[in-house]
Amino acid sequence: MKAIVIERQGNPVAANVSLVDGRDQPQPGTGEVLVRTEASALNSLDLWVGRGLPGIDTRYPFSSGSDGAGTVVALGQGVDPVWLGRRVLLNAAVVQEQQPNPLRAEAGEDISMIGEHVEGTMREFFTAPAANLLDIGDIDAVQAAAFGLTHLTAWRMLMTRARLQAGSTVLVTGIGGGVALALLNIAKHFGCQVVVTSRHREKLDRALALGAAHGVLDDGSDWSKGVRAWTGRRGVDVVADSVGKAVHLQSIKSLARGGVFVTCGATTGGDATTDLTRVFWNQLSILGSTMGDMSEFRAVTALLHSGAIKPIVDSVHTPHHAKAAFERLESREQFGKIVIDWRSGASTSPIMAHLMKCS
Repeated sequence: MKAIVIERQGNPVAANVSLVDGRDQPQPGTGEVLVRTEASALNSLDLWVGRGLPGIDTRYPFSSGSDGAGTVVALGQGVDPVWLGRRVLLNAAVVQEQQPNPLRAEAGEDISMIGEHVEGTMREFFTAPAANLLDIGDIDAVQAAAFGLTHLTAWRMLMTRARLQAGSTVLVTGIGGGVALALLNIAKHFGCQVVVTSRHREKLDRALALGAAHGVLDDGSDWSKGVRAWTGRRGVDVVADSVGKAVHLQSIKSLARGGVFVTCGATTGGDATTDLTRVFWNQLSILGSTMGDMSEFRAVTALLHSGAIKPIVDSVHTPHHAKAAFERLESREQFGKIVIDWRSGASTSPIMAHLMKCS
């Protein structure tokens, strides 16, 4: 089978990406299915895998990919035959069984990520536990692949961790990435007023066109003053961040009394400077969040099924243009998800993808 592989560890990652043929097709184990890939999508995680993740012994060449949609073509032992022929969407976060310990209360799941700990969806075929799949019916594979992990991550951040209330004010940092746009989608769905930040005026303008209430240009100055001015000095109820160090202090300073800061990542670094006096005096909450379970996945994917939420797709590429797809992700110029279409022979440029969305 064909597979997009990261040949070796390095930075930039795209220089080490290639499409290879003749790789062995994976075989489903007990409780697993084999999926013929229709579309897969890139995440920042693919770059971290290529650069080398601390504590994880990635064996290159490696096929990453934690977003995938396709058709079930074979079943492992113990899988209900009803799965055969179903078109499915993957939740790549596989919950691991934990040994009970009477001396320790477990907090949160121990997960293994398809596309990080084991090879993922950047292949013509991938395997996954049937328990981590949802039937998507006739939903377009590109839309489904672009939706999965980012909207699941955003749902847990806002709904499970921050306990978002309808009508709240929400700050989303670094608009343009998949998670940030998913946060905008979900917050808007619940009637929230959303302010977004970006270093690029064009991205702010596009976010405003999608329904953001306000945009703040991140020019390196303390933009928290602009956020507080927009809220009449009150501050926002929730900050949802995946940027990290570069925006952390401004994010904390943008919160209203009793506000919640929730983070799912730190693309600019994790060694942030904070303001503990502001945290305790204003009784702020700082929460971590990652991935999501199948109940959360069903809840957010229901919004895709109903048409209430649609992902923003930056560009669609064929497997033959995988290097260009990784280059696009590394450039941080994208606005939305970067998708690999395994069904198509034509590559769509970012400009053409935008024109297709507007048509």
